[in-house]
Amino acid sequence: MACHRTHSLPEAASRRYKRRMHNDQLIEIPARHGKALKLKKGEAVRLINTHGTQVVDCWAWNAADLTDHMSMEATRVWLQRLNPVVGDTFVTMKRNPILTLVEDTSPGVHDTFMAACDRHRYERLGAKEYHRSCLDNMFEGMRELGIEPPMPILASFNVFMNIAVEGDGRSLNTGPVVTKPGDYITLRADMDCYVAFSACPQDIVKIQGEAGVPRAAHFVVLDRGFPSPPPRPAWVP
Repeated sequence: MACHRTHSLPEAASRRYKRRMHNDQLIEIPARHGKALKLKKGEAVRLINTHGTQVVDCWAWNAADLTDHMSMEATRVWLQRLNPVVGDTFVTMKRNPILTLVEDTSPGVHDTFMAACDRHRYERLGAKEYHRSCLDNMFEGMRELGIEPPMPILASFNVFMNIAVEGDGRSLNTGPVVTKPGDYITLRADMDCYVAFSACPQDIVKIQGEAGVPRAAHFVVLDRGFPSPPPRPAWVP
């Protein structure tokens, strides 16, 4: 797997993360870029908000069928929940369990509503030149593995993104992330799958902390040392 590696975290994140994982096992998702990995069923990936301010978009694909990708729409039906909590399972377009959220040290604020940013989004926000985007980063990460996603996927799992449903039950409020340096989630694979991450390059809408500056994040692949509940079954009325 062609990945950036880093041997140190910023001091605040390092203090929160020490004793949990050796730093030389961490893989960097560079600011404004994407990385991808392959997980075997039963393995997990721990995604760390290194600086505490970064939104990270996430996608996953069935390794045996790339047309069967993780679906936010199908997952909301499966869970009867707008956004996931620990123990919740993400499912694919064909309603197959693919990832389960088994740990979350953050305040638990994530998003499944907002589309991944793409070049069209930045053009409409006024960008006059090419601006990196999460959709481009999705392809970047997967292509580093030699894998070509068969289609663009705008419906990403937006980890650490702060999108609140307003009191009218219809409107959404976009705010900066509420995580701390070193907060993480752990996603356990429920099938052999590919997972891609984007350190979101959004710097026009203020979602990346109060400063609105995209920063790097990190992940590590685990084969032990995390909770492993069974996938959550589908909601049935």
